[in-house]
Amino acid sequence: MRHSPRPSRRDFTRLVGSAAGALLVSEALAPLLAQTGRSLRIGIIGSGNIGGAIGTLWAKAGHEILFSSRNPGTLKDLVTQAPKSVAGTPQQAAEFGPVVFLALPYSAIPQIGKDLGAAMKGKVVLDCSNPSVQRDGAMAEAARQKGSGVATAEYIPGARIVRAFGTINYKIALQNAHRAGDKVAIPIAGDDADAVRVASNLVIDAGFDPVMVGGLARSKDFDMGGPGSGKNTTAAELRKILKLP
Repeated sequence: MRHSPRPSRRDFTRLVGSAAGALLVSEALAPLLAQTGRSLRIGIIGSGNIGGAIGTLWAKAGHEILFSSRNPGTLKDLVTQAPKSVAGTPQQAAEFGPVVFLALPYSAIPQIGKDLGAAMKGKVVLDCSNPSVQRDGAMAEAARQKGSGVATAEYIPGARIVRAFGTINYKIALQNAHRAGDKVAIPIAGDDADAVRVASNLVIDAGFDPVMVGGLARSKDFDMGGPGSGKNTTAAELRKILKLP
């Protein structure tokens, strides 16, 4: 599959610089963003619309995917259309590889932390689960006040949390992945430089353009209702909206 060009060292320096000091990344790390270079094993917890869509895009890019459900047999069609993928339980997804993708109603995150937190300790955990007060209640409002990334990190201590993919609808994702010209921008927030690098590469592999917004506290800028939520714009336009360099 043909991929969009990887960011250069200069692009990465600008990307990280936009975090306004929230992340300090060495020059030695910068070239690593420019190429994934290998297949990753990614466990997906929440294999509904967005989990299924992004997981399928990663599978087509060459990554090994484990889609999960309490009833893995219901994922047969999804596994059939996504190469190099299998179905399993949430526990198996948490244990599957170095990366976990959370695509659940936000109210499920506390229980996920209790049940699967030990299996995710030290792993890169991409969280796209959006706190919705209407659906998730008061805990969602508390998460939005501090930034959902901060809240997720509190619910799953020891995991290397990165907020990503919460701003795009699954239909738009499937229709616009790897589109010609400027790609759809995906904002990213994280406190762990290496985890941010992995997330940025996975955004590129899915067919989009990563925009580093800042540390986990800045995730509130693109949480549901925030200025960066649901924009589906180019990277340049998103930087203007979020007042990034």
